[in-house]
Amino acid sequence: MTPGPASDRPGPRRVFRLSIALAIAAAGVVTTTAPRASSGPLAADQSQPPAGQAPPAPATSPGTAKEQTFKAGVDLVSLNVTVTENGTTRYTTDLEAENFQIFEDGTKQDVTYFTRANLPIALALLIDTSASMESRLQTAQDAAIGFTKRLRPQDLAEIIDFDSRVIILQPFTSDPALLESAIRRTSAGGSTSAYNAVYIALKDLKKVQAGSVDEIRRQAIVLLSDGEDTSSLLPFEEVLDLAKRSETAIYAVGLRSPEGGGKGFKEAEYILKQLSQETGGRAFFPSQVSDLAGIYAQISDELSSQYSVGYQSKNLKRDGAWRRVVVRVTRPNLIARTKQGYFAPTATVR
Repeated sequence: MTPGPASDRPGPRRVFRLSIALAIAAAGVVTTTAPRASSGPLAADQSQPPAGQAPPAPATSPGTAKEQTFKAGVDLVSLNVTVTENGTTRYTTDLEAENFQIFEDGTKQDVTYFTRANLPIALALLIDTSASMESRLQTAQDAAIGFTKRLRPQDLAEIIDFDSRVIILQPFTSDPALLESAIRRTSAGGSTSAYNAVYIALKDLKKVQAGSVDEIRRQAIVLLSDGEDTSSLLPFEEVLDLAKRSETAIYAVGLRSPEGGGKGFKEAEYILKQLSQETGGRAFFPSQVSDLAGIYAQISDELSSQYSVGYQSKNLKRDGAWRRVVVRVTRPNLIARTKQGYFAPTATVR
């Protein structure tokens, strides 16, 4: 993408300053309380969260009697599974636990947790506001607002705006008016730091943790970008590693230019596909910004049609190694999709 001039953006916002130390240590995000200024591509500040932010809402109950109890403190491998009819996007939502087969590194596992309840969602909505989005930003805003209006009162969402900088315009809330206001405050300018934005969203979602069955949420990132990353301090490999260690599905929307994608977009397309495939999400590549509303609707429908399936691994080694996971369903002509694996726990040093 071609970098453009940074623009001033009014209104309250929460902003992270990414420093060279973050790129080297991948550890922290430094924050300040001054309003955002156009002081350079890596400058970012933080103000107080807007008034009226809603507290996290309790989750709905799991539902059927066959569903197992969530056990905190147990090494439960948790999977969000989407099941569709082969070759279609029609979701199948009437399966039982016995219809699922889970394989870890080729070894069949025993399902110990299962629910098809429509669990609450914790969602980070990431919007590319680099200079190349200027002519399409209003339509993208309308589509994003439509998406947030499909969320339920028990769902939480945050709005992240990224160009040269990454700005949390609205921390997690269930208030649709706050989400809409944040989206309307986006404006185009600067280059693209998508990796930084995904990294920060993953870190934020990690804070939304369940202490009981009533607090379990499905976590997702919905990322909209129109080209390759041009200004992130973090390398893609580091962001991908963090994504694979998370419980977050990434849904990536790569908006092609009307002229078609060049070499830079092809590289971006590969990266967006990899993020989505590794985490159990999906990647979309529309050519028209008008397609965004329909894509956001598809993502919303998918998040409300998933199963939560869990097991305790038969591999008792605590070696931190990557373990490949495959989920199959016994009913014919159905395809299951979930994250491609996880990192084993490591031994606790006493």
